Amino acid sequence: MSRQLLTLANLTFVATGLLFGCSQGENQDETPVTQEQGKLEIRANGEDFIREGFVSKDDWQISFDHVYVNLADITAYQTDPPFHAEANSDIQIKEEVSFEEAKTVDLAEGDESAEPILVQELAEAPAGKYNALAWKMVKGESEPTEGQTLVMEGKAKKEEQTIDFTLKIDQEYEYICGEFVGGERKGILETGGAADLELTFHFDHVFGDADASADDDTNTNALGFKPLAALAEDGKLEVEMSELESQLSAKDYEKLEKALMGLGHVGEGHCQDLTTTDTKN
Repeated sequence: MSRQLLTLANLTFVATGLLFGCSQGENQDETPVTQEQGKLEIRANGEDFIREGFVSKDDWQISFDHVYVNLADITAYQTDPPFHAEANSDIQIKEEVSFEEAKTVDLAEGDESAEPILVQELAEAPAGKYNALAWKMVKGESEPTEGQTLVMEGKAKKEEQTIDFTLKIDQEYEYICGEFVGGERKGILETGGAADLELTFHFDHVFGDADASADDDTNTNALGFKPLAALAEDGKLEVEMSELESQLSAKDYEKLEKALMGLGHVGEGHCQDLTTTDTKN
């Protein structure tokens, strides 16, 4: 009788141990794997051309009080292989972080020492190398960009002439870009660290640059300020895109259109303008 009780006790102990072991295994399987993360910032930069002012290709000294741009659908990508905007190849996405909310920023904010404007940030972005960036310029729903994607307010001077200008652009644009090109690398996000990506806007493509040679592509393709100055009345110019289309020559308006399409960069890296691609399709 005692031998039977001992055997029964041993079997109970083994069964209990097996159940406990299975329970532990199930709990381990249900434990979520923590993804490696860090803080990712998206910044916008109009460069010193906007913050400090510059001289256009036709010798107008231009300074900006405000340059409002309305940004939306910003997406940062980790791609493999690296995406090259000028190659017209498809983007191969490994990871992506999106910010759909539209936001208006003033690129003229701050002086020459100011940091590029913070547009969006995510405290828990997947770690890795973000080597592609996409965004849209869309019409704003309230002032200062209501009905516009881009509003430039400033002053232009040449010799004895001064023009206060407000240029309103309502065309929407969509850009996709590869890796940031510049003096420092961007987008490398380590676990627990921070990294930033930059939307760069090259306004010298619109107005040209007196510091560049006359036959430089920047100047040969740029509108300059002279055609705009010709539209001013009593030292003032406030004009929308539809008015520019009707008042500029066809050649000058085409230059303006192309310059705005090429406005978006990542540092010195070029972007693909999906607006024209969609139009062609």
